[in-house]
Amino acid sequence: MGNNREKGKLGEEIAVAYLIENGYSILCTNFSSRGKEIDIIAKKSSALIFVEVKLRKSLKFGYPREAVTFAKQNNIKQAANYYIYKNGIVDCDFQFDIIEILDTKTERKLEHIKDAFY
Repeated sequence: MGNNREKGKLGEEIAVAYLIENGYSILCTNFSSRGKEIDIIAKKSSALIFVEVKLRKSLKFGYPREAVTFAKQNNIKQAANYYIYKNGIVDCDFQFDIIEILDTKTERKLEHIKDAFY
């Protein structure tokens, strides 16, 4: 799996399947606003969850979660604010999660980091 777009698509498919399996409703994937993107927007109970998905084939460059930098978090928060505004959402809990997927030749490991940032 060479290119990043294919890798991102695979990661998002794995994450969506995991979320559905665990009782989340998927509201939107690849929501973007002014160049800022949210991979998955989901709902569980009364919470709206904005999910960043990171997949890596090895730990050569660190854990996938380490790629969610402070700048990336700010971009996600700005896109989330626009989604909330655009959809007139009020009285709802919000959460920012990371789904980290390590997909090596020998294993596939998924970790769901809830409330990864604020």
